[in-house]
Amino acid sequence: MNSSTSGSVLCAADIREMLKTRPPLLEGLVNLDEQLQPNGVDLTVRDVSVFSTPGRVGRSNKERVLSTVNPLAFNKLGFINLSLGEYLITFNEIVHLPLDIMALAKPRSSLLRCGVTIHNAVWDAGYEGRSQALMVVYNKGGFELEKNARVLQLVFFRLTRPGEGYRGVFQGENV
Repeated sequence: MNSSTSGSVLCAADIREMLKTRPPLLEGLVNLDEQLQPNGVDLTVRDVSVFSTPGRVGRSNKERVLSTVNPLAFNKLGFINLSLGEYLITFNEIVHLPLDIMALAKPRSSLLRCGVTIHNAVWDAGYEGRSQALMVVYNKGGFELEKNARVLQLVFFRLTRPGEGYRGVFQGENV
């Protein structure tokens, strides 16, 4: 890798090329032509769950207790009606980040214009899995969401050099 490409954001052509590698940068895309953006890829909703128990995070992973969630069902038209509140969403796409690529994501602007946002963590280099994120409906009137809707744009960054890679408990999640 030359220094002119390190620390850069992958463009659509770079992403398209990395989809041909083994493993591909992403798999399980619903519609590549719709999801591929000039500077990233839109992720789509597979499942929506509601939190049912408290969680806990301590100084070490031994004290961590993840909240229990209960899945919600999409109606016969493929939509789900979400009221004011917090939801755990699972994406369709499986991410395979090489050791020299990490990713950050932002909600699509259409969600923001509906009073909805998505909070997520960093996708560390070396991470592989079907990620989840926190969707929050702030709109007092609620929000309707269709299964497989594009909700989040994942942006990929080439690191200045490969690292050791992600080794956390969420490696390989939901696959």
